[in-house]
Amino acid sequence: MKNTETFEQLESNVRMYCRDVPLVFDTAVGSKIHAEDGREYLDFFAGAGALNYGHNDPRMRDALVEYLSANGVTHGLDLHTSMKRHFLESIKRDLFEPRGWDYKVQFTGPTGADAVEAALKLARKATGRSKIVSFYGAYHGMTAGALAVSGSRTRRVAGLSSDVIFIPYEDGPYGEFDGIAFLDRLARDQGSGSELPAAVIVESVQIQAGVYAASNDWLQQLRKWTQDNGVILICDEIQAGCGRAGDFFGFERSGIQPDLVTCAKSISGFGLPMAIVLIRSQLDVWQPGDHTGTFRGNQLAFLTAQIALSYWRNEEFLKLLSNNIAAMERAVAGFAEIPGIAAGRCRGMIAGVDFGRGNAALAKDAQQRALQAGVLVERCGPNGEVIKLMPPINTPTDQLEQGLKVIGESVAAALAK
Repeated sequence: MKNTETFEQLESNVRMYCRDVPLVFDTAVGSKIHAEDGREYLDFFAGAGALNYGHNDPRMRDALVEYLSANGVTHGLDLHTSMKRHFLESIKRDLFEPRGWDYKVQFTGPTGADAVEAALKLARKATGRSKIVSFYGAYHGMTAGALAVSGSRTRRVAGLSSDVIFIPYEDGPYGEFDGIAFLDRLARDQGSGSELPAAVIVESVQIQAGVYAASNDWLQQLRKWTQDNGVILICDEIQAGCGRAGDFFGFERSGIQPDLVTCAKSISGFGLPMAIVLIRSQLDVWQPGDHTGTFRGNQLAFLTAQIALSYWRNEEFLKLLSNNIAAMERAVAGFAEIPGIAAGRCRGMIAGVDFGRGNAALAKDAQQRALQAGVLVERCGPNGEVIKLMPPINTPTDQLEQGLKVIGESVAAALAK
């Protein structure tokens, strides 16, 4: 293994993921990533959800090479380009029309946090109100506005907006809570001390909190409450979207249609920077230049995103995804039976193996054992006590099962010690 001295000397202390994975990677393809030490690893981290379709998808890679060789535009601000037209037409054909959705597409800065910033700003502009409802355990990004609606005490800093009301999520590390009843009381009780909010922002699956999925019934009740009270519903699908939760978006199985949807990470399909907000057409009250940013026109991302969207019309891809979801569910059910595991939670192609509060050291031990055995995984949960499994959704099923077997053995070994 080549050393990490250069990074330690020159890169800021803010670096994070590399501290649990002290390797130097150089090449990757599909679900496998190679390090300078010559070893090959199964990637069950997938760029924290930015590589849902794996590394260097051949169709996307070859299309990029061809486009660059033809001197295609690479950066276009928000000018019209033929590549942006192709992307907009593909998102209409492959995402909107099959679902009967009427959305406009806003291109924001290339991070999920900026998509959240734009959604919050638009909700406030459209309603004339300022307060936002968010949930315990939420994670929406690290810019000031996005962090203000995130629930982590360890990440929050002084000076964030106070126009945020936090309520418990449907289910979480401290159990279930009837948040809809709380919202109803908030709206009806003149003594609540709070006016009606501009928006509710919610993740269909709270991944960073430890992989907690909202039920269909809860999302339906939340949608009804927002509609009845003229409150905008923002669904943050930045990490749970693009197939991670099984459907293209995590909220789809509930049958609801949010007012605004934030999407980033795997929307480009290739790990290229790109973020968008889907806006219900009647809510597109932006004036030109109300939310700008230099890097809203990544033509390479528009190109690969079209290919990624086309996979959702491919029967072979959909069958592989279905088989992989079944394999994940079987494995996680088995993990939950390992003595010492508090819970195993799975939604689609995202899973959490929960060692229980106060057991982050055990989770880290299992993570390091998996890494030594050739599988790269991340941790999440309030204090890192949950092993998070996020393999590419199109991982060959035999590779997926191989990695899941390693995870199970690593978890059992850590607990046995």
